Amino acid sequence: MKKIIFYRLSSGRSPVEEFLDSLSGKQAQKIVWVLELIEALDYIPSNYLKNLVNTRGILEVRVQVGKNIFRLLGFQEGMEFVVLTNGFQKKTKKTPRQEIRLAEERKHDYLKRRRNK
Repeated sequence: MKKIIFYRLSSGRSPVEEFLDSLSGKQAQKIVWVLELIEALDYIPSNYLKNLVNTRGILEVRVQVGKNIFRLLGFQEGMEFVVLTNGFQKKTKKTPRQEIRLAEERKHDYLKRRRNK
């Protein structure tokens, strides 16, 4: 069983929480349902969670609500935790490189601050 954690900036703000707050109730509800599925299942189908190739260990949570496609990026910490760093509405086939870079930067920041505790 995995536990989902939302990355927090050094200011304490959570970009993923802010992203979820910007969505409609139905959209946020579906994303939360997928996150609960990831926490509950030992094997998660790739249509919900997959590793992005050519990244520094970035995972992509995949959610579709009607015709809208949403992605949450993050990384796995150990075997038990998935740390989500950012979310966005996907409008193209490829995951935007800018979003991947942001996830990689936040992963680096998270791990650095964790080591310095």
